[in-house]
Amino acid sequence: MPVPMTITEKILAAHAGVGSVRPGELITARVDIALGNDITAPIAIAKFKEAGAGCVFDRDKVILVPDHFTPTKDIMSAMQVKAVRDFAREQNLTHWFEGGDSGVEHALLPEKGLVVPGDLVIGADSHTCTYGGLGAFATGSGSTDLAAAMITGEVWLKVPESIKFVYKGALQPWVGAKDLILHTIGDIGVDGALYQAMEFCGPAIEGLSLEGRLTMANMAVEAGAKSGIVAPDEITRKYIQDRARRPYTFYASDQDAEYARIIEYDVSRLEPQVAFPHLPENTRPISQAGTVPIQQVVIGSCTNGRIEDLQSAARVLLGRKADKGVRLIVIPATPAVYRQAMEQGLFAIFLDAGAVISPPTCGPCLGGHMGILAKGERAAATTNRNFVGRMGHVESEVYLVNPAVAAASAVLGRLASPDEL
Repeated sequence: MPVPMTITEKILAAHAGVGSVRPGELITARVDIALGNDITAPIAIAKFKEAGAGCVFDRDKVILVPDHFTPTKDIMSAMQVKAVRDFAREQNLTHWFEGGDSGVEHALLPEKGLVVPGDLVIGADSHTCTYGGLGAFATGSGSTDLAAAMITGEVWLKVPESIKFVYKGALQPWVGAKDLILHTIGDIGVDGALYQAMEFCGPAIEGLSLEGRLTMANMAVEAGAKSGIVAPDEITRKYIQDRARRPYTFYASDQDAEYARIIEYDVSRLEPQVAFPHLPENTRPISQAGTVPIQQVVIGSCTNGRIEDLQSAARVLLGRKADKGVRLIVIPATPAVYRQAMEQGLFAIFLDAGAVISPPTCGPCLGGHMGILAKGERAAATTNRNFVGRMGHVESEVYLVNPAVAAASAVLGRLASPDEL
């Protein structure tokens, strides 16, 4: 009799070349993608060279995307990107993205069909877990682990337990994937899924777009998870079928698979959520946010910088202007999203509202550039983290929200629901 397994266990077993795996097992597994960016790749490259390696295991499977401090903001960031660029050219990597080809890595790779369902992906960036929205096992790693994967094509890891999250009910207007994951993190805490796989399912998840599923998986790490995952279905197939650069496999959990926990939510009455400083678990409904003046709004990032996010913000901003005291910054996550937004007339709406439109970059999300906060300032942001000093001064504050709430907050100059408009 086959051993019942979760979707995560099935993917790991396939990549370890064994019939089954169990939580807690240590395995060596082949990787489909090894990913680095302009902050983490230079360290990995140094370790790669220290090890005496001559070439990467597969030039099609090592992907480098400078996105954090790009366009480069200073001499140090320029040197970081140069180190990555030189390595990509030296190794003749197939997938090196820069300038007008580049974008926020975790939005760019799904869009280009470089990650597909059933993959095992490691990336020297904690939000690599985003690709679980496609039905892949994806997890962040250190730069040394990335170096080892670039050399060997393998990763050594412990099989995580899985927690099954079941979301029932229909979502209210202006409520989306960002609110589901913020509500979840608010419930279980920032260490509530420590080194576990968060498996998202149920009617509300099945109704999400692929972009929404990527948002859910993106923030799994904010609950301490090793990964997040949504089983692929027809929505996944429609998204991937004309994009995929490689064959893919749809895995699903067995009905009798074992879980560490099963947690159910009725989300039919869920409001848009706000994560207050300084942790993503400090969530409350927008109706309970009180009067919190803000000075900046950021709409973008690997969490909410895709076209449906910009469309949601534009619906709120149409015919309205940002408050005079608010700096509204819109950051399309990729060049393709940038072009779509421009062709759909969203840029005109944003510009009429008084927004600054940035080229694709992580920028302010990590306090890099394109919107740093001064002492005492507050920002409403569609990003994924609101730690102390995350977006600038250690005495600034970041409030995590969905794109529609971000847009409404820009108009009213305080945390606000779109319903107030």
